[in-house]
Amino acid sequence: MYINLSHYHKEYNRKNTKNKFKEIRMKRIVLLSVVASTMIMAGGDITPVEPVVETHAAVAPSTFGIFNNIHAKGEIRPRYEFVDASDNGKGDANALTNRLTLGVGADLLQIDGLSVYLEATNVSGSGDYWSLSNDDIAQKPLYQVVADPDQTRISQAYIDYKFGDTLIRAGRQGVNLDNQRFIGTVNWRQMPQTYDAAAIINNSIENLNLLGAYVWQVNTIFDDNTVKPVGDNFKTDTVLLHAAYTFMPELTLTGYGYLVEDIHDTWGIAATGKINAGPGKLSYRAEYATQVDPSFGSHGGADANYYNIEGTYNMSGFLLGARYEVLEAGNGGNPAFSTPLATLHGQNGWADMFLGTPADGLVDANGMIGYKSKGFGLAKVVYHDFSSDNGSTDYGTEVDALYKNKIPGVKGLSGMLKAAWYNADAFSVDTTKFWVMLDYKF
Repeated sequence: MYINLSHYHKEYNRKNTKNKFKEIRMKRIVLLSVVASTMIMAGGDITPVEPVVETHAAVAPSTFGIFNNIHAKGEIRPRYEFVDASDNGKGDANALTNRLTLGVGADLLQIDGLSVYLEATNVSGSGDYWSLSNDDIAQKPLYQVVADPDQTRISQAYIDYKFGDTLIRAGRQGVNLDNQRFIGTVNWRQMPQTYDAAAIINNSIENLNLLGAYVWQVNTIFDDNTVKPVGDNFKTDTVLLHAAYTFMPELTLTGYGYLVEDIHDTWGIAATGKINAGPGKLSYRAEYATQVDPSFGSHGGADANYYNIEGTYNMSGFLLGARYEVLEAGNGGNPAFSTPLATLHGQNGWADMFLGTPADGLVDANGMIGYKSKGFGLAKVVYHDFSSDNGSTDYGTEVDALYKNKIPGVKGLSGMLKAAWYNADAFSVDTTKFWVMLDYKF
């Protein structure tokens, strides 16, 4: 039930009919996936965008006057996480955490196109780790961090109105734009990041997808009991603008503007597509963005650029990928290029060493090999070389490995093994992380 703009745009191009919204209905609209960074994103694909939820487990043709066609869904996601950060004097983290999500949606007031959705999420855990919460502050000097504090909240609560080629959504929602480099739901962590927002999406012009949203609160993965300044929910006056036009399967041009109060304005353009190349297919993304002083608020300042070029070649399931990404150091004493609302896990290594851009900027040159098929699932290994943009400082290197697949015999159940090994040079310390996770959606 997230707005996953990338997925929505694919559905529009595939169906491309005047009655598209009625065919897709709410269960496939996953439009502005304002809330999720799916497991593929969690796995850190070179081009990691997939829908979070596409089906509902139960549909009851209700006869209530207010609510009709009531449908429900849920998710149970237990995970074991191990963290070893050498030389910081703390013990290894061994955390067992779980996400429980229950959601219900319905058509409203028997008005065509009007619907509502409500979702609650609980995160609970046990083990030896510090969750960055004041509730377990005694663990801080003893163990490494696993950023999944115990909490329960209404994770989504919104109303939709669909008419023609337009969708209007207002309320608490998840938003995932493109590869979630700038706007995402941080779905890798157990509590997703959501947005209190009003959004409008329009596809009246063939092959053109337009989005505009106003955000008045960001609900981060933490709650108000989190140790400052890590950050909990915060009020904001933020505007999201996004336009994508598909010329052909080989080329989609996307332009965007993300105006975040008191931080910066980000303006960018990206070219994406899939090209037949010999016996396989090449998926690519080429992108440029710049950050300037914020349009809203009285604080903040920015003057930095962003460059990204990446490609993945798929030949009968065998994968070969490469990516070169630059987040520049700031000019004139301003901070380095940053993406505070992104799904950061999966962008610059799964060890999460670069959740904030270093003052001298960040250059991430990485390569990937892997294999995926319907029965086998997905396996891949990624190698990162991290360095500074300003100067020639070698930050370190990282090796990431992943295997995930559906578990036979239980519909909606999948499993994942994942690991990250960061080898520090001039930035932070050697760090090893390992995960075992089950994900059951119903």
